[in-house]
Amino acid sequence: MAAKSDGAAAAAGPGPEGAAGGARSGAGGRGEAAAAAGGPGVTGAGGPGPRYELRDCCWVLCALLVFFSDGATDLWLAASYYLQGQRTYFGLTLLFVLLPSLVVQLLSFRWFVYDYTEPAGAPGPAVSTKDSGAGGPAISTKDSAVAFRTKDGSSELDPPPEPSSATAYRRRCCRLCIWLLQTLVHLLQLGQVWRYLHAMYLGLQSRWRGERLRRHFYWRMLFESADVSMLRLLETFLRSAPQLVLQLSLLVHRGGEPDLLPALSTSASLVSLAWTLASYQKVLRDSRDDKRPLSYKGAVAQVLWHLFTIAARSLAFALFASVYKLYFGIFIVAHWCVMTFWVIQGETDFCMSKWEEIIYNMVVGIIYIFCWFNVKEGRSRRRMTLYYCIILLENAALTGFWYSSRNFATDFRSLILVCVVASSFALGVFFMCVYYCLLHPNGPMLGTQAPGCICPESPGPCRPPADAVTSPPRSLPRTTGAEREGASVGGERAGTPTPPVFQVRPGLPPTPVARTLRTEGPVIRIDLPRKKYPAWDAHFIDRRLRKTILALEYSSPSTPRLQYRSVGISQELLEYETTV
Repeated sequence: MAAKSDGAAAAAGPGPEGAAGGARSGAGGRGEAAAAAGGPGVTGAGGPGPRYELRDCCWVLCALLVFFSDGATDLWLAASYYLQGQRTYFGLTLLFVLLPSLVVQLLSFRWFVYDYTEPAGAPGPAVSTKDSGAGGPAISTKDSAVAFRTKDGSSELDPPPEPSSATAYRRRCCRLCIWLLQTLVHLLQLGQVWRYLHAMYLGLQSRWRGERLRRHFYWRMLFESADVSMLRLLETFLRSAPQLVLQLSLLVHRGGEPDLLPALSTSASLVSLAWTLASYQKVLRDSRDDKRPLSYKGAVAQVLWHLFTIAARSLAFALFASVYKLYFGIFIVAHWCVMTFWVIQGETDFCMSKWEEIIYNMVVGIIYIFCWFNVKEGRSRRRMTLYYCIILLENAALTGFWYSSRNFATDFRSLILVCVVASSFALGVFFMCVYYCLLHPNGPMLGTQAPGCICPESPGPCRPPADAVTSPPRSLPRTTGAEREGASVGGERAGTPTPPVFQVRPGLPPTPVARTLRTEGPVIRIDLPRKKYPAWDAHFIDRRLRKTILALEYSSPSTPRLQYRSVGISQELLEYETTV
C-alpha cells in the first residue's frame, strides 16, 4: 500500500534502512505516517515479541533507589554545611542540586504539555482512508484532518460514536486532574520519579493484557523509558558529576579522616553516574529492533566499568583542584571545547533540528570530561582506545602535578591516593574488557561475533527478505541499450527474461531469519531515512510523530510493523526525476 507523507507516496526498499520491527519499537518519521492494511508481500516479525519481565521491574526499582539516595545525600550534606556555618559550601552544594533539577523538570513538563495537548478542533490525530489501488485500503494521518473521511466524502470506516454530555464532562474532569497532578509532581521536582513509576506501570500492564493491548502498552513503556533515560543522563552530568568533584576536592583539601556525610554523598553521585550510563545504553538497545538487546549481566559490567573509570577521573580532578584551582578551571574548559569540537566534526545525527544537535553535542562534550560515550556509528574500538589513552595521560599529569606539591618523605597518604587513582582506572579498563570480550550483545570481541541485528542465524548484514517491497516504486531505474537488446549486463546472461516493470529486484539474496515472518497486517511507513545506531529512532525523539503512531497503532485491528524510507529508493527517485 502506498503511504502518505506530505501528500506523496513513500516506498521502502530492500536495504536495512527500510524496515523496523513493530514489536520492539514504536514507529516514526516527522509528523506523517501511514498504516497500510493487508499489503501483499509484506514481511515482518511474527511471534509474541518481547515480554516485560519481573527483572525489568526490579531494574526500575533500583534506579529509583539510586535517584533518591543521590538527591537525599546531597540535600542532607547541604543542610549540614548550613548548620556548620559554611555558607559557601552550602551554596555550591545546593546550586548543583537545584539548578540541574529545575532544567530537567522544565524539559519534562514541556514534554508532558506536548503529549497531552490536543490539536485545535480535533480530539487527536485524525485518520482518513482512500483506495490505494493495490489490493486494500490505506490508513493515513494528517494533523489538519478532523474526522474519519474518504476522498469523496463518504465514510468507509465507522466513526466513533459521539460521547454523551456526562462522558464528556467526566473526561474533562479527568484531564484537569491529570494536569493538576503533573504540575504538582514537577513543582516537587519529581518528574523523573513519575516517569519511572509510569514506565513500570505500563510494563506490568503489558504482562496482564491480551496480545494486542500487550504490544500497545509495551510500545508506550519503551517510549516512557526512553524519556526518563534521556532526562536522567542530562541531570546526572549536570548535577552528580560536578557535585562529585566538589565534595572530593573538599575531602582532599581538609585531609585527615573523611567525614561520613561527604563520603556518602560522593559515593551516591558516583553510583548515579555509572548507573545512568548503563541504563541509557540498555534502553537504547532495547528500543532498536536492528540491535541485539543488552543483557543485565552486560549492564552490570557497564556499571562497574563506568564506576571505576569515573572514580579515577574524579579523584584526579579533585587532587589537582585542591591545589591549582585556577588552572583546573582552565583545564576543564579547554577539555570540554576540544571534546565538543571532536563530537561536532563527527557529524552526529541524534536530533531533528540543527540547533538541537548543537546543544546535544555540547552536553556530550560535558560527558566526555568524565567518561566515554559512543555517539557515532560503526566500530568504536579505535576511537575508544584513543580516548582512554588521552584520559590516562591526563589523569597521570593531574595526579603528578598534585603529588609534586606534597612532601615525599613524610606524606605517605599522598602515595596511597596516587595508587588509588591508578588502580581504579585499571579496574575500570578491566571491566570494560570483560564487557566487550564476554558480555557484548554481538558476542565475544575476540571470537566469532554474531550480527548486530536480532536475527541470530543471519550470516551477513540484516536485510528484509526479497519480497519485502510492498508497493511499486515512484520511480524506475533507466533501462540501458544493452538491457533492451538482451546483452549481458551486471552479470546477467543474454536472453534472461526482463522482470516486470513495477517489480523491484533485491540487491542481495534473502538471508535466513530466526523468527517466523508475518505476511499480513498493517505496516506503518515513515518518509524519513532511519537514523543509525547509536542514535535514537526518529519516533523516539519526535513527539508529534509519536502521538500519530500511537493513535494509528491503537486504532489498528492488529499490531502494525514499521518501515522507514530506504536510502536506495530515494537515490532512484532523484535519478529518475532529474533525467526525464
